[in-house]
Amino acid sequence: MAHLINEKQQEVNELLPGQQSYAKIDDQIGSMILDQKRHPKIWYIMLGFGFLGANLLLVSIAWLVYMGIGVWGNNQPVGWGFDIINFVWWIGIGHAGTLISAVLLLLRQQWRNSINRFAEAMTIFAVMCAGLYPLLHTGRPWVAYWLFPYPNVLAMWPQFRSPLIWDVFAVSTYATVSILFWFIGLIPDFATMRDKTKKASVAKIWGMLALGWRGSAKHWHRYEQAYLILAGLSTPLVLSVHSIVSLDFAVSIVPGWNVTLFPPYFVAGAVFAGFAMVLTFAIPMRKWYGLEDLITEKHLDWMAKIMLTTGLIVFYGYLCEVFFAWYSGVIWEMAIIQNRFTGPYAWAFWSLWFCNGLAPQILWSPKMRANKLVLFTVCQLVSIGMWLERFVIIPVSLHRDYLPSSWGMYYPTIWDFAFFAGTIGFFIFLMFLFMRFLPVINIFEMKDLVFKKSHDHSHDHDHLLSASGAKGDE
Repeated sequence: MAHLINEKQQEVNELLPGQQSYAKIDDQIGSMILDQKRHPKIWYIMLGFGFLGANLLLVSIAWLVYMGIGVWGNNQPVGWGFDIINFVWWIGIGHAGTLISAVLLLLRQQWRNSINRFAEAMTIFAVMCAGLYPLLHTGRPWVAYWLFPYPNVLAMWPQFRSPLIWDVFAVSTYATVSILFWFIGLIPDFATMRDKTKKASVAKIWGMLALGWRGSAKHWHRYEQAYLILAGLSTPLVLSVHSIVSLDFAVSIVPGWNVTLFPPYFVAGAVFAGFAMVLTFAIPMRKWYGLEDLITEKHLDWMAKIMLTTGLIVFYGYLCEVFFAWYSGVIWEMAIIQNRFTGPYAWAFWSLWFCNGLAPQILWSPKMRANKLVLFTVCQLVSIGMWLERFVIIPVSLHRDYLPSSWGMYYPTIWDFAFFAGTIGFFIFLMFLFMRFLPVINIFEMKDLVFKKSHDHSHDHDHLLSASGAKGDE
């Protein structure tokens, strides 16, 4: 028992090294909002880059609405192109936030405290980018509300047997719960910012956002109940959203799509891509703002291990796809695998295996996991690899189906690339605004770690020993 308590204390010390105090935590995180001079030049550069991207997105949307989706490279037989590739890619990136926030909260994993806030923000922004694609792919986004079942004079209802309707409900539910979860978690920190700011007008804004939070026992009790309920609601959504997205493909009869492997394989891939994106932001941000004591080497190491684990699951999925095609004996399934190996898009297939299968294996080495440059590079390769995975699944499967007479190549247009680059810029723009105006790390949960770090566990020790009747074993 004493061993367990020592391990717990050691874990807290590793998560929050150095001399820490409540005031220091307030200053380290709060000053990113209250002190304009805290932001380095790179923040302005990245914000400007994101702003340009957001404008590119606006231009792309305006041109698309004016001209129609014919400006994209979609054709026959490839009716789904960049739009669905990027939709699935963005939804996948949004998964790590909910996993870190909800699942790790329910499992009482304290290492989530340093990264859950910006991972949740990342989820919301990624889902916003993802939602643009199916909305605009319909061709008439101004009547998108027809996808929801509502009483109307047209007596028209959605086609509930369509997987695309399942997407509408899954993604909208996921976005709603994620926003609620994010906002509820921010309330105590809004109150901290309200009390720290010296400007009365800014204090009023923080005060409204804090919803009258005073930190009483009743407030904490209700907060914790609400937070746990939302965590319980969010956890199954982690599995359901990307499973439903995968069923868009799996319920079809297209060779290479209709396999039962897709739901678990998509969920693992989403967590894989999501953690890669979290690390993409965490590694430079901790350096720029001197947050090494809050986002420690231990955090990076554990995230790298999760990436390695989920990467192995994804790679196992790739091998299973090849095995299923061979074992099924279905000529069309074998043909699609052969096409992936040697067809005109073979470059994408082999690049995918390198990025997602081989490159992450370097993370087996503790030295490589501790090397920030290597870890950052692997994260970029994983992000590229996960995009290529969707490219291989969608256009590569569609461009050659059952009838050779209907075969055709898919070539994305400049507007496909512009739209995709625009969503990346929009995402970066929102993330850097978030760093400027909201606490990027959970202040009150970090203070809880400060308490545990300084708290003498001897009382807990005696209590546990007494409860277990194990004093004689000590």
